[in-house]
Amino acid sequence: MGLSSTCLQHLNGSQGSAWHLLDKSSSPDLHHYLIPLFIFNFCLVVFFGENEHALDRSRTKAKTHTYMETVISNQSPPTILKSVKDKEEEESLLGQAEIWKYMTCFTDSFALKCAVELRIADIIDRYGKPLSLSKIIDNIEDAPSPDASLLLRIMRVLVRKKIFSAAKSDNGEILYGLTRASKWILQDTKMTLAPMLLLENHPLHLNPAHFISDIIREGTDKGTAFFRCHGHEQFDLTGLDPEYNKLFNEGMVCTARMVIKAVIEGYKEGFNKIESLVDVGGGLGGSLSEIVRAYPHIKGINFDLPHVVATAPQYDGITHVGGDMFVSVPKADAIYMKWILHDWSDQHCIKILKNCRKAIPENGKVIIVDHVLQPEGNDLFDDTGFAFDMMLLAHNAGGKERTEENWKWLFAETGFPRYNIIKIKALPSIIEAFPN
Repeated sequence: MGLSSTCLQHLNGSQGSAWHLLDKSSSPDLHHYLIPLFIFNFCLVVFFGENEHALDRSRTKAKTHTYMETVISNQSPPTILKSVKDKEEEESLLGQAEIWKYMTCFTDSFALKCAVELRIADIIDRYGKPLSLSKIIDNIEDAPSPDASLLLRIMRVLVRKKIFSAAKSDNGEILYGLTRASKWILQDTKMTLAPMLLLENHPLHLNPAHFISDIIREGTDKGTAFFRCHGHEQFDLTGLDPEYNKLFNEGMVCTARMVIKAVIEGYKEGFNKIESLVDVGGGLGGSLSEIVRAYPHIKGINFDLPHVVATAPQYDGITHVGGDMFVSVPKADAIYMKWILHDWSDQHCIKILKNCRKAIPENGKVIIVDHVLQPEGNDLFDDTGFAFDMMLLAHNAGGKERTEENWKWLFAETGFPRYNIIKIKALPSIIEAFPN
């Protein structure tokens, strides 16, 4: 679907990049869509995947031992299989267990969402030490009649998933503490995933998944899964629903902080010889300001739709320019695009990249920060890339995550015969595309 001027006018309420906001909609009435949370166990997959659960902890004192109630060690072989001698029966049981696991994995997400909404991690962090369940309950805000027995069940799941730690004190009371995972759901800090977790686990984002089979059968001519669910495309809805727009922008800001930090650390040599840099779809210019702060010799140009840059704050070394990336891109030594192209179809990406090619010199480059899917990969964030692809399938018509072969094809179609992929300490990678 094309980017019409009419569609762009719906985005006046958005504070972030309007190009990020296209096809991401919000419901006129949030309370009409409280379907049970499921499908995207997104934030758990990002940082809390089962292959990354091992937590380095110092040993507790002699009289303290780890709370293991209902927690089965991952090292123990499945007890039920010990009595199975027939290979066919064993395979059947394992297959059954796998389907049960994926059928119910959404419960991990809503347990985690509950902990974020109740600010459990922040309560523990505020005291600077592990706390009892009663102490946590006493500190939950807006809780006129809290039920500790219900919270215990949430904490039991999150201890099992190593989101929180649990150990018995000298008097036998269970004390809950932070782990490396729960530190990423603190809300009273800038480096947090809490806003993104609340966004991706909101019914507005989860419910369109119920319509994926419909669009596979019928295509998206009658609307995306998001449109069929909410009556608006995702990006249109951000301009119609202030609450959703706020939720969306907060999610984008928190991930941008983490990604730009990793980009600056992992691409040191890449910025050294650049004198001018355009951030296409740069929103209010926050990411570009961090780059220019780290490399003050760079002249930054923050490029986004006119109504977006009109509200952007002033930064030293940065000029805000309004326009449309499907028409033209400001000229510079290099172009920077973070999580822009994954929102668009191949044909839209070809238009954007051709405009980027026109804007840079022969010795210039395009710097893309995006996913590179690894179908057989087992790296830290590989599963999350596929989770993002499923979310894009539910949320817009053409956006998708791409494999290296997909990126190579796009570059060949748009005048970039050479490219380079750089892994960084973050969810996406840096992809350099060169015109010669």
